[in-house]
Amino acid sequence: AQLVESGGGLVQAGGSLRLSCAASIRAFGTLFLGWFRQYPGKEREFVAAIDWNTSSAYYEDSVKGRFTISRDNAKITVWLQMNSLKPEDTALYYCAAKPGYSGTALFAVREWYDYWGQGTRVIVSS
Repeated sequence: AQLVESGGGLVQAGGSLRLSCAASIRAFGTLFLGWFRQYPGKEREFVAAIDWNTSSAYYEDSVKGRFTISRDNAKITVWLQMNSLKPEDTALYYCAAKPGYSGTALFAVREWYDYWGQGTRVIVSS
């Protein structure tokens, strides 16, 4: 599988960006797509995730009400709409995929995911 992110860039605080992740994944029964971010010198941390089959969405507390994860019905693409951006949102953002999972969905655990994109940088200036 291959994941390709796009949409990062430089934006002023209070502004918006929309990240996209195009996934090439062969037939799957279940699928979670997630977004993580990484600060310099830190581990990747969970931002948001979506269950492909139910469209149930999950968010890290600091982005609730500001970020929205959504998916495209026609193709395996997931977006992260980021509004009211803050300087602390500055990070490298990664898309992740977990196809064909069973049991409890550990969507906030980075080790649970099987595939990762190359990352896209978001810089929010104050």
